[in-house]
Amino acid sequence: MAATIVGSKQAEQLKQDGNNYFQKNRFGAAIDAYTEAITLSPNVPIYWTNRALCHRRRNDWRRVEEDCRKAIQLDHNSVKGHYYLGLALLQKQQYAEGVRELEKALDLGRGANPGRYIVEEIWEELAKAKYKEWEHESTSRSWELQNLKESCELALKRKHVLDSSQIEGLKDENSTFLAKQLEGVGKVFMKAAEDDTPTEVPDYLCCKITLDIFRDPVITPSGFTYERAVILDHLQKVNLF
Repeated sequence: MAATIVGSKQAEQLKQDGNNYFQKNRFGAAIDAYTEAITLSPNVPIYWTNRALCHRRRNDWRRVEEDCRKAIQLDHNSVKGHYYLGLALLQKQQYAEGVRELEKALDLGRGANPGRYIVEEIWEELAKAKYKEWEHESTSRSWELQNLKESCELALKRKHVLDSSQIEGLKDENSTFLAKQLEGVGKVFMKAAEDDTPTEVPDYLCCKITLDIFRDPVITPSGFTYERAVILDHLQKVNLF
């Protein structure tokens, strides 16, 4: 029992040493300190997430993922564990999985302390991740639509050539009909591509105070919707007015 207490104290001191190294941008030394702390007390999640942050600063995303999965295994509600894991998965272009981890981190962070700086940071990373996910999927869909459009146009042109060779005297009529068919195909595929065309954000999705897109909207008794953090800050300053 006494040995366990001594080991825990040594681990905490090593964590503090790691924090000091980290603040001085000595990430290698910080990793060594956190690793020693983990050796002494392997069941403390924060040691793993602290080391993961050092790996993040060194762009060693494989080790970030490994440490975060261990931290989450120890504590399913680790905000930083889910957050850094989400970032690591995004680096591997696993957008759907990365977004899910960031959403989990955001929910946990809001529940623990909605005013923490890390909640804002997670939201910004989540917004960028969702855009990357949409962009990736949109690009794939655009290529598929373009290839399908070209195949349809080629098939129509081949049919036109075949029909023209079999029916004499209707060349002009066939050409006009082909032009109308190609125009129709173009309209159909243009309509199909609309969902992947960026549009302006409507006013009702933006906070009247920040003029930014809602992140965590709440409705006041008067029926107006505001960003939660902004309205809470306002109420703290002027009471309930």
